[in-house]
Amino acid sequence: MAIDASHEHSPLSEENFIDGFHQIGEERYHHKHPFHLLMHDGKLTRGQLQAWALNRYYYQSRIPIKDAAILARSEDPAFRLAWRKRIIDHDGDGIRPGGIEKWLHLLEATGLPREQAEKGDGILPATRYAVQAYVDFVATRSHLEAVASSLTEMFSKKLITLRVDRLREHYPWLSSGLDYFTGRMTQAPEDADFALAYVVKHAHTREQQDATHNALRAKCDILWAQLDALYFSYVNPGWPPPGAFVPAKESQ
Repeated sequence: MAIDASHEHSPLSEENFIDGFHQIGEERYHHKHPFHLLMHDGKLTRGQLQAWALNRYYYQSRIPIKDAAILARSEDPAFRLAWRKRIIDHDGDGIRPGGIEKWLHLLEATGLPREQAEKGDGILPATRYAVQAYVDFVATRSHLEAVASSLTEMFSKKLITLRVDRLREHYPWLSSGLDYFTGRMTQAPEDADFALAYVVKHAHTREQQDATHNALRAKCDILWAQLDALYFSYVNPGWPPPGAFVPAKESQ
């Protein structure tokens, strides 16, 4: 019996399309990375947590830039109105602190000065490359792919909830710096719901659906690569490159 090859290229049902994102998240989201597993088991040193907070700040600082690039590419006022909320969430509104300022509080709770992060001193080269790859992705791929790349937020609430509990349990000296995570518990699901609805509405062909799935895979790879660099530099074998942050001996 002949197989209709065209069926392989037919658009997925909405249910299967959405399920594809969940499958990608389960397989590739960085909740399974060994660095995070060590963190949640209370097995990281202060110095390793400092390295994580410092390098993650560089990622946080580029999120509004990434979102501004996505916003600028849209000709839909309704989309721009909804998306600009993300920039305010991270930059603040001039009265209430945003996610970037809150992350600096976390950095200070680890014992590092905020000026070090703001200047970019000690950031791993791989962190810079991975984060820039994300900014470049949303600026050069289709607008639909750029929006889909944000869908890692579909999986972040579960990770954040676990992280807050484990950081408080294993590293109580970080408790004063966890406001970033508590804020993201509500912001991230709201953002994910909007982005998912947008992608489902505008991915009409199988080619577009496949492209948005691949966009989420690319974003997961970027997040994973950042943790790979941290693990290599500060856990095993523990070889930070020249110019990178080096924890104080008593922190190791």
